[in-house]
Amino acid sequence: MRLQLALNVTDLDEAIDFYTKMFDTKPYKIKPGYANWEIEQPPLKFVLFENADAEPGSLNHLGVETESADEVVAAESRLSSAGLETTGIDDTICCFAEKVETWLTAPDGNRWEWYVKQADHETQLDNVVVSSGAGATGDGVCCG
Repeated sequence: MRLQLALNVTDLDEAIDFYTKMFDTKPYKIKPGYANWEIEQPPLKFVLFENADAEPGSLNHLGVETESADEVVAAESRLSSAGLETTGIDDTICCFAEKVETWLTAPDGNRWEWYVKQADHETQLDNVVVSSGAGATGDGVCCG
């Protein structure tokens, strides 16, 4: 597992240049309005969303990237059993990836995603492909 940090930026090219130098590694994926790094040390999934409407440098969302769909299902079960509202388990296409995920919102409004990436995808779509419906309280929330 590794933590994910997704930030809103106003100038994607400038941000890519800065963070490439800061982490001493190039992005894993660059798409229009989007870039992500898979950083080994420290273990971090770092994501940028070009978003002129958001406060520069503001938090887009946080996440926990797992190694398997079973870990996402186990996390969703644990979170729901603890009384936290989740979106249920969804197979999605979003953030240029096919994923199995669940979302929840912290009391201060920060959005958290528990997910496993199953494949890269060529589009940013925020599309729930299959939903478990169990415990679902969200509305197809995705990363953008």
